[in-house]
Amino acid sequence: MKIYKLSAPFEIARKISFQKQKSYTRFIVRLSIAATSISVAAIILTLSIVNGFQESISNKVFHFWGHIRIASVSGAPLDNIGDSLLHNNPNIASITPFVNQSSVLAYGQDIEGVMVKGLPTNNNIPFLIKGKGIQNNNDSNRNSIVISDALATKLKIPLDSSIRLYFLNSGGIQQRRMKVVGMYHSGIEEYDRQFVMVDLKMLQQLNYDSKQIEGYSIKLKDGVSIDTVNDEIQKVLPKNWVSTSIAEYYPQIFDWINVQTVNRDVTITILLIIAIVNLLTCLFILMLERVNMIGTLTALGATHGFIRKVFLYQASFICWTGIAIGTIIGVGFSILQQNFGWIQLDETAYFIKTLPVKLYPIQVGWVIIGTAVISYLSFLIPTLWIKRIAPAKAIKFD
Repeated sequence: MKIYKLSAPFEIARKISFQKQKSYTRFIVRLSIAATSISVAAIILTLSIVNGFQESISNKVFHFWGHIRIASVSGAPLDNIGDSLLHNNPNIASITPFVNQSSVLAYGQDIEGVMVKGLPTNNNIPFLIKGKGIQNNNDSNRNSIVISDALATKLKIPLDSSIRLYFLNSGGIQQRRMKVVGMYHSGIEEYDRQFVMVDLKMLQQLNYDSKQIEGYSIKLKDGVSIDTVNDEIQKVLPKNWVSTSIAEYYPQIFDWINVQTVNRDVTITILLIIAIVNLLTCLFILMLERVNMIGTLTALGATHGFIRKVFLYQASFICWTGIAIGTIIGVGFSILQQNFGWIQLDETAYFIKTLPVKLYPIQVGWVIIGTAVISYLSFLIPTLWIKRIAPAKAIKFD
C-alpha cells in the first residue's frame, strides 16, 4: 500500500533544490540556472538582431528602388502610360516612372562618373537629409539636383552650389548646369557614391522624347507578398514588358541578407545543444549526489516512477527558472537597444549605423516552448539510470 501523497515528489524536489544552507547541490542548481538563462537570452537576442538586420537592409533597398520594377524585355524605352494598367491593384502603394542615364559630374576642377536618376517632380526623395526635393514651381527647377552627402564630401560640394553634368547622346556631348538643392544618405555605399537625382522631364528632353521612360518603380503596401503581386502585375502588362522583383536586380545584397538566416540557425542550434548538455550534466550530478536518498526511498517502497518524478521536478525548477530569467534578459536587452540604440556598427560594412532589433512575440513564445519541450525529452535519459541502482548498495554509497 502506497502511503505517500501525490505532491510528495514535488515537495522533495523543492526542498533539495532550494535549500538555504550552502551545499554542492545548491551551487550546481544555480550554475545550471545561469547557463540556461544565458542560452535562452542569447537565442532571443540572436533572433531579434537577425530580424532587425534583415528588415532594415531590405527596407533600405525597397525604399530606394521600390519592391518591383517594370521594364522592357529588350531594354528599350517604354511609353509613359503603363501606370494606368496597375491602378486597380489594391496591393500597390505607389507607381513611379523613372529614367537612368550615365553622366559625368563636374565641380570646379573635380569630376566624377555618376548615374543620373530621373524622378517626377514633387516625388519624395529617399533618405533626404538636407535641403529639399525637386519641386515643380517653374521651368528653372528642372535644373535642380539632389546628390548624396558622400559625393558632396568627396568633391567638397556645398548645398545650393552649381555643378555641371555632361551627357553623351548620339555621339555628341551635352552639358546641363545644375543647382544642388538637397542631399541624401542611404548608408549603402554602392548607391551613395553612384546615384544623383534630377527631374524626370529634364532627361526626357535630353533624349528628345517627353513621354518615354526606362521603367516603373512600384512600392507595395506592408505585409504583401512581393512574388504574388509580381505575378499579378505580369498578367496585365503588354507582351514586351516584364515585371521583376527588386531582389532579382540586386541578388548580391539579398543573398548576403539571406546568409544571416543560416548563421542564425547555426547559432541557435549550438546554443540549444549547450543548454541541453548543461541540463543533462546537472541532472546526472544531482542524481549521483542523491544516490543514498534514492536507495532509502526505494527501500521504503517508493517506485521508480516516484523517484523519477522527484528528479524531473528538480530539473523542471532549473529549466523554467532559467527560461524565465533568460526571457527577461533577452527581451529586456532587445527593448533597450530598440529604444536607445546604444550599440553602433560600421556603416560602410553593414549599411546601418545602429544595431537594429526586431522582436516578434510569437518567436519568443516558440523559444520558451521549444526549449522546455527539448529539455523535458532530454531529462528522461538520465532518469532511466535510477532502475540500475540497488537499494542495499545505494544506502552504503558515499
